[in-house]
Amino acid sequence: MMMKNIAVVLVVIFIISAHNMVTVVESSAFDCLDACITGCAAQYINNDRLRQRCEVKCSIKCNPGDASQVQENPV
Repeated sequence: MMMKNIAVVLVVIFIISAHNMVTVVESSAFDCLDACITGCAAQYINNDRLRQRCEVKCSIKCNPGDASQVQENPV
């Protein structure tokens, strides 16, 4: 009976110590363009044409005020 109690205590100590060692990794997609293009690369890894279209959409989405990314039609 004493061995079972010692085993239970050791398991509880192990669980408590293992719980303190868990590290949570958070994604750091602080850059809109980087996060969006990474998603394009993962989604269209085998299709260059669709990946490039996705990257252009990312440029428009993440830089809405940037005139160099948007082509304007002269009137």
